Amino acid sequence: MTTKRLPLFAEVPASLTLVRHGESEGNLAAARAQDADRDDIELDVRDADVDLSDNGLQQAEALAQWFESLAADERPTIVLSSPYRRALRTAECTVGDTGIDIVVDERLRERDLGLFDGLTSRGVRERFSEEAERRDRLGKFYYRPPQGEGWAEVVLRVRSLLGDLRSGFGDARIWMFSHQAVIMSFRYVLEGISEQRLLELDREATIGNASVTTFERRDGGLALAGFADDSVVRRSMADATREPSVGDHGEEAG
Repeated sequence: MTTKRLPLFAEVPASLTLVRHGESEGNLAAARAQDADRDDIELDVRDADVDLSDNGLQQAEALAQWFESLAADERPTIVLSSPYRRALRTAECTVGDTGIDIVVDERLRERDLGLFDGLTSRGVRERFSEEAERRDRLGKFYYRPPQGEGWAEVVLRVRSLLGDLRSGFGDARIWMFSHQAVIMSFRYVLEGISEQRLLELDREATIGNASVTTFERRDGGLALAGFADDSVVRRSMADATREPSVGDHGEEAG
């Protein structure tokens, strides 16, 4: 028996480009906490307000220079962004004064970690040891942190957003600025891959800051044309970084 999925589009857009935000102060704080073997990630703002680091701003500026070099028929016809500051600022810097509007959509936001927010993997193990056992039993995809979201919930957000793009966007070139777990969820939905394959991809690759993942119209659907391409950053003065999201640090518990 062949497993099939419902068709996603009545009118398939020409392309879909997913951009991860530039390196953030949260990425740096999480890395420092992990290196120091601390329980807490030291941030004095909520996750939605975490800004880009100085290097993240340089990465966004590299994207802006590349964006300016694109031909008119290569630029997006619609740009959407997560409302989280690090993603929206990356989008605003990239698009610049080109006259292209940015549509903010909360469905592109970072995954909500609930009670794990602000904790390292050590912190989660120390304070929520029973949750580590439950996560092992359920698996990363279906496990939901207390008062937070699991990957399956992020996938539902992605499906909802794509549902709004089902018609009226034929030949559109769509760009979205978002976060690592959301971009991986787009791969799950658009490619129809299994839970196991998604988790393999997540183990194999950390999506680089300010990297670009591209889908192009092919055979009646959107096919992966490039994944986590950070060559724009590597050609610039900015440092290329592949910091996992703050949430991924806490998820390593269990």
